[in-house]
Amino acid sequence: MKPNFSLRLRIFNLNCWGIPYLSKHRADRMRRLGDFLNQESFDLALLEEVWSEQDFQYLRQKLSPTYPAAHHFRSGIIGSGLCVFSKHPIQELTQHVYTLNGYPYMIHHGDWFSGKAVGLLVLHLSGMVLNAYVTHLHAEYNRRKDIYLAHRVAQAWELAQFIQCVSLGLNGEVGWDPGAGGEQGPSHGEELVREELPPHQHGSPSHTSKKADVVLLCGDLNMHPEDLGCCLLKEWTGLRDAYLETRDFKGSEEGNTMVPKNCYVNQQELKPFPFGVRIDYMLYKAVSGFYISCKSLETTTGNDPYSGTPLSDHEALMATLFVRHSPPQQSPNSTHRPAERSPLMSVLKEAWTELGLGMAQARWWAAFASYVIGLGLLLLALLCVLAAGGGAREAAILLWTPSVGLVLWAGAFYLFHVQEVNGLYRAHAELQHVLGRASEAQDLGPEPQPALLLGQQEGDRTKEQ
Repeated sequence: MKPNFSLRLRIFNLNCWGIPYLSKHRADRMRRLGDFLNQESFDLALLEEVWSEQDFQYLRQKLSPTYPAAHHFRSGIIGSGLCVFSKHPIQELTQHVYTLNGYPYMIHHGDWFSGKAVGLLVLHLSGMVLNAYVTHLHAEYNRRKDIYLAHRVAQAWELAQFIQCVSLGLNGEVGWDPGAGGEQGPSHGEELVREELPPHQHGSPSHTSKKADVVLLCGDLNMHPEDLGCCLLKEWTGLRDAYLETRDFKGSEEGNTMVPKNCYVNQQELKPFPFGVRIDYMLYKAVSGFYISCKSLETTTGNDPYSGTPLSDHEALMATLFVRHSPPQQSPNSTHRPAERSPLMSVLKEAWTELGLGMAQARWWAAFASYVIGLGLLLLALLCVLAAGGGAREAAILLWTPSVGLVLWAGAFYLFHVQEVNGLYRAHAELQHVLGRASEAQDLGPEPQPALLLGQQEGDRTKEQ
């Protein structure tokens, strides 16, 4: 890598609101979106809520001269809605579907049917490895009584773990080096570094897998900046918020991505937020040896920059990022707060508590369903007795079908909530393990960091081998 290496990246992100038969002016908006992307010629365009295969194929054909590489991430029943368009060749592609994603019986919300996921594409740009992620988390339908909060926190944790595992790798030790960040460094003044070691030989370098040099995450997180899941994601991964870091911002008030000016927005939902809400994000970080900065960030302001009509009910994000080579420099000594007081540990504990509450609720619903199953089976037995006795044969036959339906419905309900309990338990147990490791590491001096804690977990697996 040349010492004077420098790279400019122009990134576009938009939740396209492309629900077939329900989204207004969908075909016209897709046409104008294609025209806009061709005219602007971004390096990378990451889109959410492109639910229709027809819409993706239309955009792919329209954008192919400017963006020769494209991919549609498919999952669930109606798809993830995620797709990407790139000017540069895509070296690798994969996706991860979230374990928890709402409830199938909440048909009017529909999130469960969409198979919410995170898509990853790997680009090699002038010798630099860029891992770009696009995602869409579960929607928040009622902020005062959010029945999906535990699911969204679990998704945020799953997303953070996926980013760390893929970008840093877990086949070796993951360590924290206070001086590895050079001029760059997360807001906490820490940088995540991976020391690649073979599984059986500690201390020997290995280069069997190439870690990411730069990590980029774009998408509709459906969370306000101060929400628990958003804080958990940023604190654990060290990702930086382009809106907070940019040198030059133009767009909607406070960087909001759903604004009252937009004619497609449900004005009733935004009543508590007169300036709108910020739920779409561009997050990024550079790993050791690189520095990344956001030179400019722009959002649309309730209308298409050219025609005046909105491209979606969400506002688009357009960023110009600069990546340059930054040799590691020794950072001055700094005093570290106890782990108990660190923002990371506070967020981890709060997430652990929230997942515990979600587990208790899921267990209650599973127990309720089991009682209904028991009552339904008793009713079926009683109907069989009545039918056999002949005293109320007609009534028993009439009640047989709804009774069987009740038992089957309660059985499906029970199985789903048992699955929900297991999904929440997995995330809860992972957080509990991390908190336990952090508690053990408090006597080591510096407060434990995500990379260090991940390394400890991998070290355990190495010893077991």
